[in-house]
Amino acid sequence: MNCLRLFILLIVAVLAGCATNTPQNPYAPAKKTYTAAETSRTIDLTHPPRDMWDRVRRGFAIPNLDNELTERWTDYYASHPESVLLMSKRASKYLYYIVDELNRRGLPTELALLPFVESAYNPTAYSRAKASGLWQFIPSTGLHYNLEQTSWRDQRRDPVASTNAALDYLAYLYDFQGDWYLALASYNWGEGSVKRAMEKNASAGVPADYASINMPEETRNYVPKLQAIKNIITNPRKYGITLPEVSNTPYFTTVQKAPNTDIEVEVAAKLAEMPLDEFKSLNASFNRPIILAEHQTALLLPTNRVDIFNANLEAYKGRLSSWQTYKSKPGESYVAIAKQYGISVAQLRAINGLGKKETRAVAQTLLLPAQGRGGGIQLASLEVPDSEERAAKSAPSSRRSKDIVVLHRKANVRTHTVKGGDTLFSLAKQYNTSVNELRKLNNLKGSALAKGERLRVPGTSIRG
Repeated sequence: MNCLRLFILLIVAVLAGCATNTPQNPYAPAKKTYTAAETSRTIDLTHPPRDMWDRVRRGFAIPNLDNELTERWTDYYASHPESVLLMSKRASKYLYYIVDELNRRGLPTELALLPFVESAYNPTAYSRAKASGLWQFIPSTGLHYNLEQTSWRDQRRDPVASTNAALDYLAYLYDFQGDWYLALASYNWGEGSVKRAMEKNASAGVPADYASINMPEETRNYVPKLQAIKNIITNPRKYGITLPEVSNTPYFTTVQKAPNTDIEVEVAAKLAEMPLDEFKSLNASFNRPIILAEHQTALLLPTNRVDIFNANLEAYKGRLSSWQTYKSKPGESYVAIAKQYGISVAQLRAINGLGKKETRAVAQTLLLPAQGRGGGIQLASLEVPDSEERAAKSAPSSRRSKDIVVLHRKANVRTHTVKGGDTLFSLAKQYNTSVNELRKLNNLKGSALAKGERLRVPGTSIRG
């Protein structure tokens, strides 16, 4: 009986050992958990972090890499302070979230500096290898980590989704390789490529560590670049670098858009009273000018814009989108769909990124101008309050009312029917505006005008 019990216990132990989800690289060194003390830094831990940069420094836990390439890249970044400043300003939007996730997972905060190397902290960065986003996921790896990639949105550019995926991947690579240098090289080159390089060295009877294996030039420079950024963040004054102020508080938070309603990206930015490019930097995953209700997607907004967005959304009575969607059936003719909605097939193709050879639809969601008219976004009636209005909003007053919050004020806009000889330049002069403003009002990409076309123009006084 005792022998049978011992045998059962042995089988259970073997099965438990086989149940691990993370494969181990037999050629990798024994996994080691690095401590902050191993980075040879002195940090006062008796006080809370002064700012995000201080918080990043406190979590450094990967040994410093001191070699010629590191020195070369440190000198390079130090000699381009304007580039470091630009990247750091971009990073300021995302650092708190990324570092918070790293701390929660117990990962070294050097990884928060990786987007400096990968994308210059640009969420819309796109490489020749079709890698995209802050963390530069290629399509296949992005799909493996559940980052949706459709014609409507690409979550490789979503700061939250891509960060979670990247940290999952990096943690896996560290478990697989047992060494952060090898894990980082694998992130750049691929875990299989690094493993084969290690196997080759092992077969030749030579060391198979990070410093010894053969790598492509890009990968060989990858970790030194990260170390160079780390050197500058550790002691920016030493290198003559000034980092932007980044407080140790969340920059953005999630907010729910109007339920069961499509909303244009530009309208959402207006409701939040923030520049469109800043809105897009937080919501870069959307490929189209409209965010579909079916996606049930939460928006990312700066924390100081959330109350403004919610108040304006509640008060706004206008349309949230000048587009409509159509769910096509397999085999439907694009010609028939375009005719049904009063636009040309060329317009339908341009709006939806369809190729010229595509004549029949699949089961897809198509974007169409509302009410069958080409034109797209018309936001002249959705204006951001000026500085005086903002001051009135913040000032305590018994007269404060929803009238101040409402953005859909009467638009001072009229229409103009294009006549022979009309150009954007001549119309801009006639209506005391600019060519760019006419393009924005009418969603025009080029300068060509068709006779009889109706354009929206500012309703200011006409010059004689």
